[in-house]
Amino acid sequence: MRFGLIIALLLYTAPASSQALVQDARPPVGVINGTIVDDTGAAISGAKVTLSPDDGSSPAVDVFSRGDGQFSFSNVRPGRFRLAMSAPGFADQVVSGILAADDVSTLPPIRMVLAFDAVAVDVTSTRVELAQRQIEAQEQQRLLGVIPNFFVSYEPDAAPLSAKQKFELTWKTRLDPFQFVAVGIIAGVQQARNDFSGFGDGAEGYAKRYAAAYANGLTTSLITQTLLPTVFRQDPRYFHRGTGSTPSRIGYALSSAVVSKGDNGHWQPNYSAMLGGLASGAISNLYYPAADRKGVQLTLENAAIGIGGLALGRVVQELLFNKVTTRAHKSKP
Repeated sequence: MRFGLIIALLLYTAPASSQALVQDARPPVGVINGTIVDDTGAAISGAKVTLSPDDGSSPAVDVFSRGDGQFSFSNVRPGRFRLAMSAPGFADQVVSGILAADDVSTLPPIRMVLAFDAVAVDVTSTRVELAQRQIEAQEQQRLLGVIPNFFVSYEPDAAPLSAKQKFELTWKTRLDPFQFVAVGIIAGVQQARNDFSGFGDGAEGYAKRYAAAYANGLTTSLITQTLLPTVFRQDPRYFHRGTGSTPSRIGYALSSAVVSKGDNGHWQPNYSAMLGGLASGAISNLYYPAADRKGVQLTLENAAIGIGGLALGRVVQELLFNKVTTRAHKSKP
């Protein structure tokens, strides 16, 4: 009887002992949990997280963060580990730690910072696209619905223009049908007054006057509204103020002839207008009759007159033209 009881006890405890041995043979593992966020604390979804042991005892494993930014690795062998995070638009991040056997390690939120290059490209792209939408609205601006009035911005905080966009506004202005009609009228008046007599009379004289007048307007526009504004990083447009007392608005308009808004948003001397008048006057000597070419003194005088005319024109822009300009609705970022 006693012998049978002993046998029964051995049979009862054997399976438990075998199971304990199996459990002891299983290697201890743990779990690593974490959350990936940006600088504002918002979750980053789809970030790639690579787990690799420092000793290289097992291959690296990849997971991706979920919509809430969380990720998890299970069955991780204990010891030192390394987590490498990467996500589009963010700088790579690396975190190291130690995992104990049978431990569940929940890491503090892992912050990823924006990559500088990605931010620069995104901001530049957005700025150019916004400026394009704004100048497309400007290209619908016409005095009395007829005369192009493209180089006026009714948005004081308008995005700066790229070199290409400055050129776009210039050539669309110069190639507008109204410009050809206006030049034809100017040439006709010159013909009637016998201005630039070296061009002669008749159809040939009119054609020469027409070509010279158009060339003068074209070179002036290209230099003062495209070339020099690109070189000096200035905005060739007039920024309509529209608020304040009449004297303050007149003072603002007059000053805009000699002070220009830079592409960086700061006001600076209007080098484009001042030097552009001199340059275009000098170039005109190439196609006007020798008797009518401008000497240095006359070129300086005409440049000064040009600045005065620009100032007067902008006063009219500020006080009158805005009332008779048809334009699109204000563009939105």
